[in-house]
Amino acid sequence: MNPIPRISTRGYYDLSTGSTLKNNSYFTYPKKDFKKLVNSKELTIMIHGLRNDNAGAVAKVLLAKKQLRKLGYVHPVIGYSYDSNTTGAHLIKHAKHALAVGQKIAKKNGRNLGKFIEDFKLTSPKTKIRLMGHSLGSQVILSTLEYLAKKKQNIGVVEGVYFFGASITEDVPSSKKYGKIIQSIVNSKVVNHYAPTDEVLNWANNEKYVKGPLGLNGATGKPVKKYRQKLVKPKNHRFASYADVLNSFP
Repeated sequence: MNPIPRISTRGYYDLSTGSTLKNNSYFTYPKKDFKKLVNSKELTIMIHGLRNDNAGAVAKVLLAKKQLRKLGYVHPVIGYSYDSNTTGAHLIKHAKHALAVGQKIAKKNGRNLGKFIEDFKLTSPKTKIRLMGHSLGSQVILSTLEYLAKKKQNIGVVEGVYFFGASITEDVPSSKKYGKIIQSIVNSKVVNHYAPTDEVLNWANNEKYVKGPLGLNGATGKPVKKYRQKLVKPKNHRFASYADVLNSFP
């Protein structure tokens, strides 16, 4: 099997504290596959959630690619792999700390993914870039948009954003700060696939680990024009279940 092209920041952040270990921007693998992506009409980057090691990250890209191909999407689908397998994430008693560390790392990765997008657009200005994020991956995307919004030349640089089981808060699409960022950096639309039945988001909400996750009941307030939401019924919180109920893309 050919390796899945991915952008990675593995080993850049401490899994038990979230502190930065390396200030590098990112690395790409395999290099030759990234050369082939230059001048593609478009590409989609899949960003996984919490509790994914490198193999988990690769599995999510394969799931995304398989489903998008089924829906007739023919462009490259690549992965973004970051330190989300935080210490103790699988144990209930450590869940809150592990999630907090995961969120901290996800926020920091906004700079890393943002840098990749800027760099790639320099070599391939016409390529449209779409971002898909599952669960904590939604935070990576939000922080990426925030990073990109610091420069005027990044207006409309991300073609579209697609959230699945998003763990960012429900007020984001209508907030003054993020609403403005979404409108300026995302060219076409942000699509949020939300599921009131999602057991993990329900648990996180009830425990007040995430107050009002966007992926649970959709957005509150008056979301910005480029925001859309779709009610879906996945079997559970796993990305595989969200991929199963995805019926159109982009």
